[in-house]
Amino acid sequence: MSFASWRQPRAILWAVVGAVALGFLIALEIAARHYGLPGPITNQAREVIFAPKSGPLLYASMALMMVVLTWRQRLIAAGAAIGIDVAFFLVRWALDAKVTEGHSFGNGALWVILAYAVIAVTRRTGSERVLLLKGVGLGLLLVAGRKTGDAWLLITSKTRPAVLDQYVATADHALGNPSWLVGRVVQATGPIGDRVLDYVYVQLAVAAVVVALYQLRNVAVERRFPGHHLVRTFLVIGLLGPGIYMIFPVVGPIFAYGADGGHWAVANVWPDTPPPINAPHHMPFDEITPRNCMPSLHTAWATTIFLHSRRGPRILRFAGAFWLIATLGATLGFGYHYGADLVAGVVFAVTIEAALRSLDRGWDRSGIQLVAYGATIFTALLVSYRYLSMEMAGHPWVFGPLLILAMASVVYGYVRTIKLWDPKAAPVRQPEPQPELV
Repeated sequence: MSFASWRQPRAILWAVVGAVALGFLIALEIAARHYGLPGPITNQAREVIFAPKSGPLLYASMALMMVVLTWRQRLIAAGAAIGIDVAFFLVRWALDAKVTEGHSFGNGALWVILAYAVIAVTRRTGSERVLLLKGVGLGLLLVAGRKTGDAWLLITSKTRPAVLDQYVATADHALGNPSWLVGRVVQATGPIGDRVLDYVYVQLAVAAVVVALYQLRNVAVERRFPGHHLVRTFLVIGLLGPGIYMIFPVVGPIFAYGADGGHWAVANVWPDTPPPINAPHHMPFDEITPRNCMPSLHTAWATTIFLHSRRGPRILRFAGAFWLIATLGATLGFGYHYGADLVAGVVFAVTIEAALRSLDRGWDRSGIQLVAYGATIFTALLVSYRYLSMEMAGHPWVFGPLLILAMASVVYGYVRTIKLWDPKAAPVRQPEPQPELV
């Protein structure tokens, strides 16, 4: 690529983004090592040899990378990944190296992604090199996002000794304490419901990849990526969300009000008995449990999956709706989140999605208004949870509908604005009637 091409604004923007991302990863690595644990770079490097934490995620990342390849190249890449994993399995079996954590597969997928990075640099030129590097970067970003999230969670637990669960639990009375209600429902379903919801909750990133693969299905033919797709929103949510964790640290009802919190819990009442309405206070908590509740990023991610699946075939739309409903059930039913977290998570997701769509098509008045409105509502939610929790609990028939209406207004504004942005099909001209000879 010539020097002149790097002077283009888009090239400069991507160079800056890449430099910032690298610096961010290095900062997280240093912060994690400060607390005596490996950071995201070290954890990812280990998975080249050692058992990966999530094999399905690595194969999903490889699938994203393969959108730039031909079908023949995809078959070769998939076969190579499986072959490498078989070789790793045989070596571990011969050495009697048992996998105690994570999955016994996935190394092959990571090797293939890295191999194509080398191929892009050494065997490709021009636009073909750029396209292949974008595919590799897309796959590695999904993996790096997971590792970055793990590091963020460690930092929240170490740097935020006090949590605000009592404020959120008190405000949650305005919504009828949904975590307690859904928690009892999930317990009543037995092991089947528990396993289904747990799978949906854990494999959320894999579901996102399925929707993204549909959106990127024409990349290999068109030799370019679409301006906006699900992976962009997914990654931005994961990047910005933990920053809110630091501002509003919350551990969740199963820890603050359940058995999993041990002696740090206020009481062991989840999910049988909703907490009483008392004046909330900051409460100290351990340095292990992540402060990862406000907002619910699982809800935010599932919301974006739902939004992006709306333009797919019927089976994809059905899957998107199922994943959203099941994720909401899991977040509440397992005691990981309060209802207030979910409301904030939906507003957070829709606002970021609107911002990225506006960035892709060019900012205009409607886009700026929608993003500003969503950010205002999100900020108002956090402020009300913190400073109006007693009033919300004391007047649930007022504040409960207000919370739902605030969330619904952001969703409605998004849907209405997107319809204005969508290109309208030109009307079909009807042939004019011709005079007939008598």
